[in-house]
Amino acid sequence: MIRFILSRLFFFAPNVLILTFLLFAVLTGWLGSPATMMLGLDASPDAVRELNRLYGFDDPVIQQYGRWLWSALHGDFGRSFATQQAVTSMVVDALPISIELSLWSISLAGLAAVGLNSLVGSRGPLAGLISMFSVFSITVPNFMLGASLIFVFAIYLRWLPTSAWVPWSDGVGEHLAHLILPIITLSAFYFGSFSMVYRAEYRSVMNQLFVRVAKAKGISDTRVSLQHVLPNSVLPVITFIGISLGQLMGGAVVTEVVFSLPGVGRLFVAAIRSNDYPVILAIGMIVLTGMMLTNLVADIILARINPQVRLSL
Repeated sequence: MIRFILSRLFFFAPNVLILTFLLFAVLTGWLGSPATMMLGLDASPDAVRELNRLYGFDDPVIQQYGRWLWSALHGDFGRSFATQQAVTSMVVDALPISIELSLWSISLAGLAAVGLNSLVGSRGPLAGLISMFSVFSITVPNFMLGASLIFVFAIYLRWLPTSAWVPWSDGVGEHLAHLILPIITLSAFYFGSFSMVYRAEYRSVMNQLFVRVAKAKGISDTRVSLQHVLPNSVLPVITFIGISLGQLMGGAVVTEVVFSLPGVGRLFVAAIRSNDYPVILAIGMIVLTGMMLTNLVADIILARINPQVRLSL
């Protein structure tokens, strides 16, 4: 197990460096001169040249990246071009909101997909209903589902608040009430994806010999499903969850905008609109590193559950 973890960690740092350098190079080339963004389009060429010299914006990309990475590793992502706030404080304020929303959503999607499909089995009307709902949840866009939930449960029925963020300090019930609709919206797509992955593996495991032997012994279908089939079917879902945690950023952007949540996704959209590349770089580095960390954790969990993964090295 230690050898497996070390082999994954060996490639972690180089991958982060390569990906963040590519992100830095693309953004600095795509968004144009940082000096022009800071001074405005009406700035004189002399003022732009002086600012480029002062901050090193005209240095080679690899040199600029080295300075930025060194500062980032010390917790300094620079200052926002749009607001002149410290980027670190902006991200630190927004990150817990996005992390909480993502964890609630991925947990709900995973538990619902595995639990419901294990309880209803692979056949019957309920299984068909879950399959149909899985397809529906994948095909409906996040913004459409979010807007529909707001209209039905917040405006028409008045059961839940429409939007905004309420901290835990204002009460657990109030905090969770404002998160219910965003969590459902963000978890819907992943429920459908996890459900399809799990059902495909579930049907494959159901046809194996040890399951037929368990049924021949008179063990109930529910017990066979939960005790024998589920542990052997959930492995692909664990892998898919690790991949999906990194992809959650895309869905979180739309969900946070629809429900007015001040998370990283909403901050990212505002930074793109204002060409605020220090904020974009900081969020990009955090998301890339988070994706690789979640994939690493998923690999370790999978190796812990399935010895074949460890033995394959």
